[in-house]
Amino acid sequence: MQPLPDTLVPGQPWTALAPMQDVTNLPFMQLLGKYGAPDLLFTEFFRVHCHSRLEQPIIDSICEHGTGRPVFIQLIGESLPDLERTVQEIETLQLPVAGIDLNMGCPAPKVYKKKVGGGLLRDPAKIDGILGCLRAAIKGRFTVKMRIGFDGDEHFDAILDLVEKHDVDLLSLHARTVKEAYRSEVHYEYIKRAAERLTCPVLANGNVTSVAKGQWVLNETHSAGLMVGRSCIRNPWIFRQLREHFAKQPIFRPTLADVRDYVEDLFIATSHRQRHELSHINHMKKFLNFVGLGVDMDGQFLHDMRRTRCKDDLDAVCQKHLIDDGRAEQLFPEEPIKGLIARPNCETPQGCEL
Repeated sequence: MQPLPDTLVPGQPWTALAPMQDVTNLPFMQLLGKYGAPDLLFTEFFRVHCHSRLEQPIIDSICEHGTGRPVFIQLIGESLPDLERTVQEIETLQLPVAGIDLNMGCPAPKVYKKKVGGGLLRDPAKIDGILGCLRAAIKGRFTVKMRIGFDGDEHFDAILDLVEKHDVDLLSLHARTVKEAYRSEVHYEYIKRAAERLTCPVLANGNVTSVAKGQWVLNETHSAGLMVGRSCIRNPWIFRQLREHFAKQPIFRPTLADVRDYVEDLFIATSHRQRHELSHINHMKKFLNFVGLGVDMDGQFLHDMRRTRCKDDLDAVCQKHLIDDGRAEQLFPEEPIKGLIARPNCETPQGCEL
């Protein structure tokens, strides 16, 4: 078993960016580098099939992110020859990856209906074959991200046994079933069971919304670290804040003026020469639906933001809700405001594992 790369601050619990489809690309990784990168980065998943070849945007996110932090490439698939071929392609290209991660958790129906991602959790025998194939093919670190089951936990312990059998180097566990998606409470007791049972480190994933919640999850699960997805879209400072907390240093508290700067950085990061203005603004809303969970109690920022159609509209909404009338100096809430809903969200229809 290969040890994980060192944390940025030795001795601290690991922090990791959860792989999110259409989110954890090169621009977002670079943005986290500015706001405070986690110890470990994971790419969007790469869909492996008989005609697949590594995609340039994923290669770019590995080679050009510039954060100084190690990156794991995530694969999703079930064809053993094609998974093995893809591993060989990664090694032939000498991509500077810290390891190769297998997605066994994506809850998007268009994914699990193809018996990949979270769909694999219905078939431990298939998982056994895939883990064995990948462990034999991967010369370096081999990691897995999974949920506790498809629509129940009946295979959970058997799958943990397979993780142990095939010498997986890291397990990231999102403690919901595939069918629960992101709606239910997170069942952290399963992360504790995995951490106690497995030789490899276990990262806790699911609703790590703040520093306080992250510390509670660590205490509750005895996991080796935290994997954060949607909450770092809302609060890109969360990895910096966790590191400061672990070091018992003052924790940075962003203001709404800082959030306004972040929105501008997001706009620049999501710019694309072939994307016209309305398409760009609509793409931004994927991120702003999470940012808006920390702006105002009545959700007026979300209401107004969702109706914008151009950059001038968005600037006006940000000025009104983040800057005017003394709002600029208000502290951004540490937790999402209860009762607000981030919709339309970034999990579906694109399908991502958060």
